[in-house]
Parts: sequence; C-alpha cells; structure tokens
Amino acid sequence: MEILYSLVAVLSTTFLVIYSWRVLNWAWFKPKTLEKCLKQQGFRGNSYKLLFGDIKETVKMTQEAKSKPINFTNEIIPRVLPFIHKTIKTYGEKSYIWAGPMPALLLMDPELIKEVLNKSFNFLKPPGNPLTKLLATGLASYETDKWSKHRKLINPAFHLEKVKLMLPAFYLSCSEMVSKWEEIVLARGSCELDVWPYLQTLTSDAISRTAFGSNYEEGQKIFELQKEQAELILQAAQSLYIPGWRFVPTKRNKRMREIAKDVQSLVMDIINNRLKSMKSGEAKNDDLLGILLESNFKEIQQQGDKKFGMTLHEVIEECKLFYFAGQETTSVLLVWTLILLSEHLDWQARARDEVNQVFGKNKPEFDGLNHLKVITMIFNEVLRLYPPGVILGRMTTETTKLGELTLPAGVQLLLPAIFLHHDSKIWGDDAIQFKPERFSEGILKATKGQLTYFPFGWGPRICIGQNFAVLEAKMALAMILQRFSFELSPLYAHAPHTIITLQPQYGAQLILRKL
Repeated sequence: MEILYSLVAVLSTTFLVIYSWRVLNWAWFKPKTLEKCLKQQGFRGNSYKLLFGDIKETVKMTQEAKSKPINFTNEIIPRVLPFIHKTIKTYGEKSYIWAGPMPALLLMDPELIKEVLNKSFNFLKPPGNPLTKLLATGLASYETDKWSKHRKLINPAFHLEKVKLMLPAFYLSCSEMVSKWEEIVLARGSCELDVWPYLQTLTSDAISRTAFGSNYEEGQKIFELQKEQAELILQAAQSLYIPGWRFVPTKRNKRMREIAKDVQSLVMDIINNRLKSMKSGEAKNDDLLGILLESNFKEIQQQGDKKFGMTLHEVIEECKLFYFAGQETTSVLLVWTLILLSEHLDWQARARDEVNQVFGKNKPEFDGLNHLKVITMIFNEVLRLYPPGVILGRMTTETTKLGELTLPAGVQLLLPAIFLHHDSKIWGDDAIQFKPERFSEGILKATKGQLTYFPFGWGPRICIGQNFAVLEAKMALAMILQRFSFELSPLYAHAPHTIITLQPQYGAQLILRKL
C-alpha cells in the first residue's frame, strides 16, 4: 500500500511540475524569447508585462477615447485605435504590441502585407478568444483544406449572375425604408432623423430576403441576438483570456451561451423548413440558402461521399455568418457614405446628377448600377477613410520567412488597413480629406499598383460577399438620392468606434428634405 501511495505522490508531483512549467513557459519564458527574437530583427515595443502585456493600457485608452465625440474630421485613428496609434508614434512603423503573452507585429510594408494575404495556408487567422466562435464560425474562420472546401461550395451563391437575381429583393427592402422616410418628411416638410437604425433594418431585411426568402420581421430576433453577442464578444476581447475561463459560469459567459443556443435553434428551424420544401419540390433555390444547399448536395452526389460536403452544423454556421456579415458590411458603408455626403454637398449633388442621368425617376436596374462611375468613386473613398474592418490579423504556427524576416511560431501579424488608407506618404498631404476624385481612374491607378488599399481584404481570402455588399449599397444610395437631399444635423456627434466593424457610436442624425 505504501508503494502505491508513493507512486501516486510521485505521479502527482511530476504532473504538477510539468503543468507548472507549461504555464510558466506560456506566461513568461516563451514571450521573453519571442521578444528577444523580434528586437534582434529591428522591431520595438513596450517591454513584456507578465500575462497582461499591453491589454490594460489598451482597454484604458480605448475607454477614454470612446468617452467623448471628436470634431468632424476624418482623422479618426487616435479615437478608433488609440493604443496602436501611440505605439507607432513612439516606436515607429517597425513596432509590436502585446496581446497578452503573444506579441503582435504591426506590418506597414505593402509588399509584406501582400505576401501575408497571398499565402493564406502559411499565415493563418489568430485563434483569438474562443468565445468569439459563439457569434459565428463558418468560412471567415476556417483554415487550409476546410476553408478551401467551404469556399468552393459557397462560391456559386456569390457569382455576379446570382447576385444580379437578388436585385428585386434589394429594391423591395430599399423601397420600404425610403417610403417610411417619405411619410415622416411629408408630415413635417423636412425632418431630423437618425438614419443609422433605419440602415441597419434595411440591410437586415435585404439579407433576410436574399439569404432565406423571408422578411426582416421573421429574422429580427436573430439580428437582435447577434448584435448583443457582438457587443459581449468585444467586452471579452478587451480582457486577458485565461484558458478554460469560458467554462466558468459567469453572468456574461452564461448569456453568451444562451444567445448561441437561441440563434442555433432559430436558424435550424429555417433550414429544416427549407429542406422539407425542397423534398416536396415546393422550394425555389434562388436565394443564398437554396443555392448553398443545392451546391452542397451536388458536391456530395458527384463525389459519392458526405465528407466532401457540409454537415448540418456547418450549414448553420455559414447561415449565422450570412446574417452577421451580410448585414454589417453594407450598413456601415451606407452610413459613412451618407454622413460624408451630408458634409460634402458638392459630391452629393454630383452623385444625384449621375443617378438622374442614368435612371431619372425610374427603378434602378443592374446595368445602370454597374455604370455609376461617380458613386463608385465615392464608395471607394468612403471605404478608404472608414473601412468596415480597420485591422486584419494573421499569425505564424511555425518558423516562417516573410521577406527578409524570420518569424518564430506564435507571433501575431496585424495588418492595419486604416493606417495605410490614411498614410500621407501613400496618398499625399490630403490623405485624410474626402476626395473621391483620387479614384477617377480606378483603384489600381490610385494605389500605383501597391497593396495600400484593402477594405474587403485581399488575396484568396478576399471577402466573398463584396459584389453583394456593393450592389446593395448602390441600389440604396441611388434610391435615396432620387428622393431626398440631406445634410448633417447640429445634433450629430462624430464618434467612430468599433463593434467588430467601424460604426457611428451615437448614430447618424441627418436633416432630410423631400425632392
């Protein structure tokens, strides 16, 4: 018996020593080794602080920046990313920050960014806080072979010819919104209106119709839950992630799991109803869900094996991603466009003239939308100044060459799109001014062929819904310009901030006048 007790004691001690070493290595020795390696290659940043790194200062500066609005200017980086802004000012462009015990390099070199985004199998997305998976996984978070399989299956739903067929749904959603605005304006002659919630409703409605053939009211609960989940995830991301902490039944963790369960159930009901309709031959497969399910079935039939298709759980995750990403990107593009055109009335007039020349008072159609040159220039400039995703993240999982750098495993790479989009060395002294004419000859000419502009990402993982988002935004803006003129209200408070995407913290109060 004594031998057994001794054996248990030895094993327990061994386990404790090994576990303690792993924790100590994760929390101190590995970060210090990575820090030394980065400094030897010319990178600079704050000295590593045990466990937290730069998290505490990042959170403090972000909260301080969000506590008050700023003057109307496009110089928004100090408010949106205050800690990174301070880091670059202090240490230069070749710098790093600490995301807890993991260093994150700031990559400002267009050639290095191009290499990272091109080599999607070498530079993977950082895992982040596992709680983020409760919002949605799907194509945006998968890697290597799984990503390739899902991209192949989802691609047919986003071909331009398929997106073209969704224009009637875009038109219906836009019509409902502008009709509401007309009722309000006609009752008062002109009106002051926060357009931000209306634009969120518009894009939510459009994604409901085009993804699932339903209307906004049927999908409203999903949108409300996804929005709450995004805010909770942002809170979680601003604190140190401790492995296993997500299983602790804190109030926030419990609420996030409740939301995930409810969303899963709601989306499952939509999919099950569609599968029943497809089996009975009643379903039309002209929306995103129908095209996705059809693509999935075809692949399984052709390959003769279910492993080549998606599981029901994976289809649910892609649907959750449709809901979130399909609504967010278009609504933020539209809101910043209306805000900037309210400040730059000359460009609003030019855009309206173009719409009137192409469509008059008629319903916008595909060919005309595709040839709106002035509006395309405006959108490109809005996406430069206010990109939906202000920063992209990647990481190394093994020792990797990048240009002349040798990066060890476990290093994050931050590709700060908004910094390159606002860089005066790239765009000139007027970099933070709203000047759509810089895109008059297209993006390639404006960027001089360099990768200095990537509002939808770039390379193999470029946003699959880019055509969808831009076409919907063109339809909405054309219909708004046909019916209204608008300017900023004195109540508008300029306060860009990020909740996953770049949004107006206090809304977008405009004065609308019926034309």
